[in-house]
Order: sequence, then C-alpha cells, then structure tokens
Amino acid sequence: MMELRIQLIPTGEIILSPGKNGESYCHSCTKTLGSDGVRITMESALTARDRVGVQDFVLLENHTSEAAFMENLRKRFKENLIYTYIGSVLVSVNPYKDLEIYTKNHMERYRGVNFYEVSPHIYAVSDNSYRSMRTERKDQCILISGESGAGKTEASKKILQYYAVTCPASDQVETVKDRLLQSNPVLEAFGNAKTLRNDNSSRFGKYMDIQFDFKGAPVGGHILNYLLEKSRVVHQNHGERNFHIFYQLIEGGEEDLLRRLGLERNPQQYQYLVKGNCPKVSSINDRSDWKVVRKALSVIGFNEDEVEELLNIIASVLHLGNIQYGGEDSGNAYITTDTQIKYLARLLGVDGLVLKEALTHKKIIAKGEELKSPLNLEQAASARDALSKAVYGRTFTWLVNKINVSLAYRDETYKNASVIGLLDIYGFEVFQHNSFEQFCINYCNEKLQQLFIELTLKSEQDEYEAEGITWEPVQYFNNKIICDLVEEKFKGIISILDEECLRPGDASDITFLEKLENTVGGHAHLTTHKLADGKTRKVMGREEFRLLHYAGEVNYNVNGFLDKNNDLLFRNLKEVMCMSDNKILTQCFDRAELKDNKRPETAATQFKTSLAKLMEILMSKEPSYVRCIKPNDAKQAGRFDEVLIRHQVKYLGLMENLRVRRAGFAYRRHYETFLQRYKSLCPETWPSWQGKLADGVSTLVKHLGYKPEEYKLGRSKIFIRFPKTLFATEDALETRKHSLASKLQSSWKGYSQKTKYRKLRSSAVVVQAWWRGILACRRAQRRREAANTIRRFIKGFIYRHNERCPENEYFLDYVRYSFLMKLRRNLPKTVLDKSWPTPPTALIEASEQLRKLYMQNMVWSYCKRINPEWKHQLEQKMVASEIFKNKKDNYPQSVPKLFVGTRLNGEEINPKVLQSLGSEKMKYAVPVTKYDRKGYKARPRQLLLTSNSAVIVEEAKLKQRIDYAALKGISVSSLSDGVFVLHVPTEDKKQKGDVVLQSDHIIETLTKVAICADKVNSININQGSITFTMGQGKEGIIDFTSGSELLVAKAKNGHLSVTAPRLNSR
Repeated sequence: MMELRIQLIPTGEIILSPGKNGESYCHSCTKTLGSDGVRITMESALTARDRVGVQDFVLLENHTSEAAFMENLRKRFKENLIYTYIGSVLVSVNPYKDLEIYTKNHMERYRGVNFYEVSPHIYAVSDNSYRSMRTERKDQCILISGESGAGKTEASKKILQYYAVTCPASDQVETVKDRLLQSNPVLEAFGNAKTLRNDNSSRFGKYMDIQFDFKGAPVGGHILNYLLEKSRVVHQNHGERNFHIFYQLIEGGEEDLLRRLGLERNPQQYQYLVKGNCPKVSSINDRSDWKVVRKALSVIGFNEDEVEELLNIIASVLHLGNIQYGGEDSGNAYITTDTQIKYLARLLGVDGLVLKEALTHKKIIAKGEELKSPLNLEQAASARDALSKAVYGRTFTWLVNKINVSLAYRDETYKNASVIGLLDIYGFEVFQHNSFEQFCINYCNEKLQQLFIELTLKSEQDEYEAEGITWEPVQYFNNKIICDLVEEKFKGIISILDEECLRPGDASDITFLEKLENTVGGHAHLTTHKLADGKTRKVMGREEFRLLHYAGEVNYNVNGFLDKNNDLLFRNLKEVMCMSDNKILTQCFDRAELKDNKRPETAATQFKTSLAKLMEILMSKEPSYVRCIKPNDAKQAGRFDEVLIRHQVKYLGLMENLRVRRAGFAYRRHYETFLQRYKSLCPETWPSWQGKLADGVSTLVKHLGYKPEEYKLGRSKIFIRFPKTLFATEDALETRKHSLASKLQSSWKGYSQKTKYRKLRSSAVVVQAWWRGILACRRAQRRREAANTIRRFIKGFIYRHNERCPENEYFLDYVRYSFLMKLRRNLPKTVLDKSWPTPPTALIEASEQLRKLYMQNMVWSYCKRINPEWKHQLEQKMVASEIFKNKKDNYPQSVPKLFVGTRLNGEEINPKVLQSLGSEKMKYAVPVTKYDRKGYKARPRQLLLTSNSAVIVEEAKLKQRIDYAALKGISVSSLSDGVFVLHVPTEDKKQKGDVVLQSDHIIETLTKVAICADKVNSININQGSITFTMGQGKEGIIDFTSGSELLVAKAKNGHLSVTAPRLNSR
C-alpha cells in the first residue's frame, strides 16, 4: 500500500520520504534523491504560507506594503527560517545562534539543483553561481552587503565552505582549498575588531576572486581590500576594541615571544588598547584564536622569519602608542620614554636616534633645501599616530598581497580560469555622528545600488526579450544624480575636498564646508545648516552637511575630513621606515616614494579609483546578491526588533528591489515544470500530455480559468502576473491530491494484492512438494531409530544383572541417565530438607557421594549469604538453644523472635547512671522486677550488662553491681515464667545475698548474661523449687507450680510461690 510521508526539514524545505528500498513512490515529481527522499518544489511550501510566510517576497499579495514585507520576515524568523528570496536576491537574517542547516548533508541537498527547487539558502545562491559559471562559461560574482553584525562575513565563510566541500578535489586543489579557508582567520585577526554593534566587525571591504579550472575545481584566488579603518589603530570609541591581533598576541603569545617583543600580558599597559576600555569580550577567546591564526599563517605559506617580522611590526605599533612627549619652554616637543625608542629601534630595525628625531621634527624641502622644523606637542602626537596608522595600514596591504601570492593560480597550461567573486563590503551606515569613513562607505553603497538596479532591470529585460514578451519600462529612482554629486570631476564633493586639501593657505574643514555650499549648494540632494530651512536647522549642526541618499538622509560632520583625506606622513618618518632592516617594512615603504616629489593621491580619490575598478570587475561578471539583516542590537537569538529591521530594509533598498521585480510578473516557470506539477488539475493533461508543452500549458490554464491579463506564454516559460493566481492554483492542487491519493491507493492495492496472490500460490505449490518429501524422509528415519532403540532396551533389560557388555550398556546408561535427571528435578531446596531419590544398585556409592557434595555446597552457599548481623543473631540463638532447648517451657516460643541489642534506649536510662558507669561500655539493658529478700515485695528495676559486670539500677541510683567473676551461677525454673536468681558469694560483704529478678524476655536476657559473663554452663534449670541465699546465713525458697495463669506471690509457708501456665508438654 502506498504511504505518503512528508517531512519538514530545518531549512523550511519540504521533502517526500523514500520507500523501503530507497525508491521514490511519486513518479510525477521532477527530482529524485534516492535515499534522501524527493524534493518537493518551492510551490509546495505555499500551503503553509499562513504559518511560515512565503519563500519569495515576490509572491506577497500586497507587495508594496512594508508592513506585509515585515510580517513575512517575522513569520519566517520565528520559525528559524532565516533565508528568503526577492526573485534571485537572497535576504538573510542573522539568527545569533547555531542552526543545523550547514551540514554536509545540506550541502549535498543543494548541489546541482535548480534554484527554486529547494528552500532559500546561501548554498542555493552558491550552487546557482557555480553551475552558471560551469554551463555558461561566464564569470560570476556574489555581492554580500548589510550593516555591521548582520552576518556578511559568516555568509562569505559559508560560501567558501560550500565550494571547499562540493567541488572536485585533488592534492593540489586541497592545498588551495585549505589556503582559501585559512585566509579568513588571518584577515579577521588583522582587519576585524569588536564594535558596539558587532563583536567581530570587519573594518575593511573585501573582494575575493575564486578561480576554477576547466574541471570546476578551485585552483586559486585573489583578494582586493578596500578602506581599512586605520584610525582604529590609534583611537577606539568607548566599549570598542582595537584590531583582534593585538589582543591575541598579548593573551596567546608564548612567554619567550612576549619577552623578545618587549610586551606584557596586560592590554591595559598600552595606550592604543585602553581607549575603548574593553580589553575582554565574553564571546571572544583571544588565546584560542591566536593558535588558529598561527596555524593559518603556516598553512598559507608564511615561514618563521616572516611571522617573526610581522609580529615585530605589530608589537612596534603598541610601543609607538606608549611614546610620551614633554614640552619645552619654547613649545617644542621631546620624547620622555626612551625605553620605547629602544624597543622600536630593535623591532623595526632602524637607528633609534634617527627615529627619535623623526618623531619630534619634520623635514621640509624648500627650493631644493632641506629644513628641519621642530614639532609642538600636538603635532608630535599626530606624527606618532600617523606613523602607527601608516605602518599598520601598509602592513595589512602587504599581508593581503602575501596571501594573494600563496593563492595565485600558477598553471600556465590553462590561463583562462573561470572566476566567482565574493564581495563582502560594508552596508549603508547611519550613526549619530557620521564622518569621512561613513561618507566613503555610503558613496560605495550608492554605486553598488546603481549597479544593482541596472543589472536587475537588465536581467529582467533580457529574460522578457528571450521569451518574446513585451518589455514594459519600469519607473524607479535612478541614483546616478547622487553618484555624480559625489564623484563628478571639478564639481563633485570629492573633487571639492581634494581641491581644498591641495590648495595653499589656511584650508580647514570649515572652509571645505563653505566651498561645498558655494559650489553645489543648489543641488536637490545636498543641504547644510546655512542652506536649510528653519525646521531642518534644529536637527543639524553648523559643521554638518546632509546628503539625501537612495536609502535616506544622512548628516555628515566635516570635522577631520581634510586630515583623513590627506592621510599624510612626514617625509623624514618615511625615510626612517625605508631604512628599516625589517624585510616587510622595506616592501611597504618603497625608496622610490622619497624620490617622487609629486603629492600622493588623497584617500577619497584612491577610494574613488579603486571603487571604479571594482565596478568594472562587477560589470564584467554575472551578479548574485545576498542582503544581510541584523535582527537586534543586543545580539540575542529569537529577538525581532521591528524598528531596527525596518530601518535596514529601507537602507538596503529591499522594497525598491521588490517593486522593480514585481513590475512585471510575479512568477515564472518552464513549461515542463509547470505542466508536471499541475497537470492533474485538467482531465485533458492528466495523467500525461502527449503534444507540445506549450499547447499542454495553454490547455491547462484555460481549464483553470486564467484571465488573459493574469498570464503570458513565452517561448519556454509561463509568466503569471499575480500571486493570488498561483495561490488559487496551489490550493486547487492541494484539494486534488486527496482524490488522486484515493485512486492511486485503490489501484495500487488491487495490483499489489493480485501480484502478491500469484506469487504466494506458485510459491506454495513448490514449498508443499518439497516439504512433503522432507516429512516422509523424516518419518522413515524416526521409525528406524525407534525400532533400534526398543530392540536395545529389551535386550539390555534381559542382561541387566550381568557385567557391563554390549548387550546391556545402553540399558544401564539409560538407567543412570534417568536417575540423574530425576535427581536434578528433585534436589533438596533447603539445608533442612533431607530428602534424596533412591538410587539404582549401580549408583548407590555415587549417589551418596553426590548427596554429601550437594549438602556441603548448600551449607557453604547458605553460610556465604549470611551477613554479620544475622551471624551474630544465630550465634546468640545457638547459645540459647544450648542452654534452654528441651529444658525451659517457653523456649520454643522465643525461637522465631529476634534478639534485640537492648530493650532500653538512651532516653530511658538516667544520665547519672550512664555517668556513673564511666568508660564501661553498656552491652544490653532490660527492665526487670526485683523481689525483696524480706517479704518478696516486687520493685521495678533496670538490669544493665556491661563488659565487666551486671548492674541493677533504681532510677538514678546504682543499687547493686555484680562482677561476672563473682557470679557463682544463675538459676531458673523449667516453666514458662520469667523469674531467675543471680547467685553471688556469701563471703562477699558488698553483696547482701542472691538477687531474685523477673524479666518478660527471660530467654533473651539470660542468653545475653551468659554470653557477657561467659557463664553458659553456669545456668541451672530447676524443677519444683530454687533455693537461694538471703544474707546473714539465711536461705530462701522459690516454689514453682503449673497453673492457668502467671502468678507471683508470697506463700503462707514464707516461700515465694510462682505459678506459671504450661505452654509445651515434654
């Protein structure tokens, strides 16, 4: 019977489980996975759209509503579905937790599969780019953007991991894969830092080319870096850190290494590490990260000398930060920390005196003459920080170049390697205080948005034209006007900034702002405090200008614009660095720089040029897009901050992207795929369509009642304009499935049962014939064996009294066997069970030996199971048996009762009595009745047995102590009473005569006395009467008689009369 089993996996994808043998039951599905099951296309997920939203924002009914967009994003985020499409664009929300969606099984699930055939995933984008590169032989690029903490770097790592696992491999390829993967921890260590928004924020833009050979294996790579945040080296905001490598070196570096570098294992000792006041981060383990970085450097190809020189440079930056200046009366600065200069001279491989002079003077060349001008405190500090930034920035560039050398594709036989580019670059940034860095970053995003809209529209238009559908122009905001405002020659903001930086005279940030107002003040997308209306002035500073970007308005503070754009380093500092013995620094600071008197390009111009080259690279490739979103600022899993996300949706231009994508048709599929999925909804196309695919789709949509404005038929695809049309079709299919399932089940049941019956019938005939033959053979064999057995048994019975011979050996063996089996079934179960089966004559001796062995074993087993407490109990019972068995009338009643350790607990004995006993250990205590020697008056007492004596106690007084050595004997009657007499010597003046006592536990009490006093043989059991000494030579007599009840009283003859009922007859 067919069983339809649906499984929802963590990515949100729906799959159909396979059959018992791995085959798929659903023969109409387009993709079979064998043991993994069948993938159901993306349309299947629409049935759960109320719970998990739609997998493609294009399918939103109200696509212009930001609220609908946010609600769909929220639904998916709450279900841990962090990926959603906008057409071919992937939107990713950082979950801030590990999800089980990045395993090798998931990679295989996305490998070689159509983009829309599985749920949205970073692997789907990766695989789509890879397959496009392989099939179309066109270079690809994946553009990853989003704000800090949105998960851009993690996304790029996942893409690299996907290619490393799924691409073809060889020894050489594995080396390249390892180097590609290991480049990440190195670049993160030197280029990432903890910020307020992200504990592992990339502080540089990165574009990486992955090169593939004709087999599709990764064989090389190349990295371009953009706009490293060098200012972080010398300054960090509160709650932020410097680059990771500084803390990793201090926390993880070996003691010998730190000693050589002149460093202490305390970040608080270094000025460049204390400004953010955040040396430790709970989510970062600097010590283990250091080990990862050291290993990665080795994998990439750094030798020990290069690593040592690299670490010398990192340590020298920390020492530079610790250089302190003092001021002379003239205002000139001088260095007060000579120790740092010594470290720097050794680490950088330069002359200490030359370095010291360069840090306090600047060299000016005027009319061919060199002049040295002393620096004041502020200038000297700026020169020191400029050197630190330059050293670190150029070292980072050298590091990237070094990685590129190790990743370079060196096979000359196949030069034209295919390429997939990864762009991991800062998203649009809007802070409370926006400076030169945000200006550059947002300019970069404007350029990328311009490229994104152009390429998206172009791909849409190309698809329409390829399918023969009329292209309808889409209205959209063209941000070229903003890009021109920033980058236009002579009139753009960058040109104005450069001009202000280069002109002679007193140029400042304010003069730049004034020039901006005079030159482009009338532009619609720029305003300043001076040019703004009264309402805007209230929220703008006098030192700010506002740009109206595609994503919204941003105010930029001009303070520091000129300094950051100039990014100048004094000539004499360059000269010192050029003279360094450190091989890395000699590559970073080229001597040719000193000969070139031309002023270097400004930072903005360099960035503009590199950005133009990046645009050329991206334009030459087929792009894919990943838009990363940060769900909250607290880095908490499961928290959806709607205000923050709405802000990012706006700045990422996602609504604009959706509007452009939905300007035409919301849904498109190849005829074959569409017909294969929905053919069951039309009688003419079900179960199979024999004609042309286009005719089949046309027949199907007419039957479904599609209106002409709802769809268009292209050359190979159907285009559906409205999501509601697709939803209605999908709902109809869901309803249709039930009737189809019933028909399939009935047909399958009939076919399977008929086939099963035929197989069973033919099998039964064969089995029956075979089985009948076997049974007949077995019966004949049993009869022969039975006849032989009977013959031997009768012959053995006849010769049973003879000596063992062939005629009787079977019979005798049988008799022995029968006895042993009977014995096995009737073995005694307890030690007391003396039964034993009667053996045959031949086994009498053996039986007796077996009985002895078995009884010994039972006794041994029984003894082995006895615990110490029970053993002690039995020993006491043995003593009691020896004394009283068959002698005392109430002994049998005492046998099943356990003897106790004492009959009086500590609370019932007066503390003074215990104090009087001192160190003597009390072994047993029991309440007794004492009969006076005169008048036999009964008095309650306590009998205490210690290790040396028996003590009779009256409340708090020790009335009498009888040493065991002095105890002559103990007398007791044979009746069931509890009266007994302790006999003491008459010559002992301490004793007043024998003691007459009565106990309710007579057997237990006397057994305890006998054991403690070692008087087992001194207990006399009398019949009739007991004579005892009363003191002063007088004697008393106790008469014992049988009666109906226990009665103790003084008789008329002066004797003590004890009447006790007889319990047992002896």
